[in-house]
Amino acid sequence: MMPRVCQFTGRRTSSGTQYTHRGKPKYLGGVGTKVTGKTKRKFKANIQTVTAIVDGSPKRVKVSAKAIRMGLVVKPLKRKYSYKPVEKSLDQA
Repeated sequence: MMPRVCQFTGRRTSSGTQYTHRGKPKYLGGVGTKVTGKTKRKFKANIQTVTAIVDGSPKRVKVSAKAIRMGLVVKPLKRKYSYKPVEKSLDQA
């Protein structure tokens, strides 16, 4: 299984803490809030699987939404077959 990591920016899942409070804040007229619990939590990056041009060929890669917005991901053409333009030879002129 592939990890949840962006291939372009390196963004990955990070950890943090969720605090639970009780009481009324002082600025609302209370005596203040107290921390009653701390729980570990995860911050998950917005990872998308897209088809991108990597080393000249289209491949499926996992990238963050931020990398897509920054323009780091180059997507292939929508059509299945791309035709090369016909070159005009000089001797026919």
